[in-house]
Amino acid sequence: MKYTFYLLLLCLGFHVSHAQTANSSVSSPDKAIVVSCNIQQAVYSIAYKGETVLKDSKLGLIREDEDFSKNLKVLKVSKPTIVKDSYTMLNAKKQQITYTATERIWQTKTAAGKKMNIVFRVSNDGVAFRYVFPEKSSELKKITTEATSFHFNEGTRAWLQPKTEAQTGFEHTNPAYEAHYMMDIATGTPAPGKNGWIYPALFKYKNTWLLITEAALGRTYCGTALQQNSPDNEYKINFPQAPEVFTNGKPTLNPESTLPWETPWRIIVVGDLKTITESTLGTDLALPAKKMDPSFIKPGKSSWSWILKKDDSTVYRVQKKYIDFASDMKWQYCLLDAYWDKLVGYDSVSILADYARTKNVGLLLWYNSAGSWNTVKFTPKDKLITHESRMQEFARLRAMGIKGLKIDFFSGDGQSMIGYYQDILEDAATHQLLINFHGATLPRGLHRTYPNLMTTEAVYGYEMITFNQRDANRAPAHSVMCALVRNAFDPMDFTPMNLYKIPRIKRATTSAFELATSVTFLSGIQHYAESPEGITHVPEFVKDFLRGLPNNWEDVKYIDADPGKLYIVARKSGNKWYVAGINGENTEKELTLDLAFLQNKKVELIASGNDLTGPEPSFDLKRFTLPATGKMNITLKGNDGFVAVFE
Repeated sequence: MKYTFYLLLLCLGFHVSHAQTANSSVSSPDKAIVVSCNIQQAVYSIAYKGETVLKDSKLGLIREDEDFSKNLKVLKVSKPTIVKDSYTMLNAKKQQITYTATERIWQTKTAAGKKMNIVFRVSNDGVAFRYVFPEKSSELKKITTEATSFHFNEGTRAWLQPKTEAQTGFEHTNPAYEAHYMMDIATGTPAPGKNGWIYPALFKYKNTWLLITEAALGRTYCGTALQQNSPDNEYKINFPQAPEVFTNGKPTLNPESTLPWETPWRIIVVGDLKTITESTLGTDLALPAKKMDPSFIKPGKSSWSWILKKDDSTVYRVQKKYIDFASDMKWQYCLLDAYWDKLVGYDSVSILADYARTKNVGLLLWYNSAGSWNTVKFTPKDKLITHESRMQEFARLRAMGIKGLKIDFFSGDGQSMIGYYQDILEDAATHQLLINFHGATLPRGLHRTYPNLMTTEAVYGYEMITFNQRDANRAPAHSVMCALVRNAFDPMDFTPMNLYKIPRIKRATTSAFELATSVTFLSGIQHYAESPEGITHVPEFVKDFLRGLPNNWEDVKYIDADPGKLYIVARKSGNKWYVAGINGENTEKELTLDLAFLQNKKVELIASGNDLTGPEPSFDLKRFTLPATGKMNITLKGNDGFVAVFE
């Protein structure tokens, strides 16, 4: 009777004491997602369309001075309120983006009286929550453990990438978010290494898909992952390993900050694969854009010699040829890789930059992030470690007419390393330089905060395909996973698309598959793995397609997908829609695509030709009008792909 009375009071809008409001819920605007919280037990759960898809999972964290993971007393629970945001991005799956969510805040305190707010936002595509310490203190507070967990039902399947161990790999450069995915595994399967699983992390329970990531690290948190072990299908937050820090200055690993303090958003996309493909939660919850002159923020495409020709190609003669290649293809950039400072030199690079300008091409230069965290000797190095040295180098580059930098060999997710990324971006923006991070962590929405961040590797990309046949054989399924999961929210410098051939490697994919990755993969600057010699073997209609390919996208639509097996997506630019698909399996597929939103539009379809056994790339071009049914039939051979342009 007492419970019914309080329930009646809640329905009538009366305030109820903390004992009753501690166990409350918040729903998405469309009511399909419901988050239930029991703050006294410090747990939350998620239901989707009436079914629990994430059972009681832990909330809270532990600071050195207090435990905020248990025995919390609820002071107040806010009424559900609608929060909205809108923003524009040139380097994302959509250009004009809106965000709407229901927000509810649980204000709590510990037995000692220290306060923490738990903020939930639930949108139609997922759940986000964070912790806020509202009190004021100039004394640094340090978080030792985050209790947050994601507790899955028995029978949930997972598609996850292991996080490589710190100080392993080439010249001690790991972790660099470069590994193959373990696909369709049971939840609870341990990661092969102690460093856990990276984001985004994909799960499926019955017919519901969930994708976990984080955003808005700012400068007061480390990047996190999921722990190696997940007993009873419960995944906990993993802090970085000890070496994952920037060592010039205070090498901060775990999060520490003065108060007030907001932690990053924990994000869980909930729905189907269409939800994941079209969701923008990874940038919706990121910190807003820093103020900078937008005139130099120009997405585009780039030629790049190193991917096929390696270190010996970084010489004046070859780079001039690649500038001409970019110009002929109407690509905006040309990248000079490691050792350019020794093999070409600053003075000759300046001459190249002047020449490139006459061809409407901008130069990008490679840099070693340096630091004692790895043993890489490639140059230029030791020029970006301090603010003073960065400003001196960046000023020199701007005077030379350089448009951006590719900065390589970072090391992990410690708080000080996360700060180093942002230091570089801020100083680069001052000198109107675009940035590409390699050997790096997942951006986690950082490209919204710093629009001059064009792309980040954080992927086992095309260079690995050029190194050995084993990785080349795994490329089709891996590419599907990267398009769907790694590229879900953040730009990805996979450096795709070799249309002719790779020295000493037999490609597992068709040339049409390779061409399709120019659309399926998202990167603010797309560095292509094709050469001036290779492009001469390609039909003119394929070259024209690449010349006219947009530099950024306005909208996205899911068409079809199956992790590791198939990915088909539609992207909009102006009055055109580009539909592209890649088959991750070596089996032929007869597909009927539902393209009702494109009915009666004219189509140019580029698919594989009949001769896939010969030495030359085989393409076929068809022109037709999509019927009023909006249905398009297409046959994909094994490890095959296609692109289609609708207008």
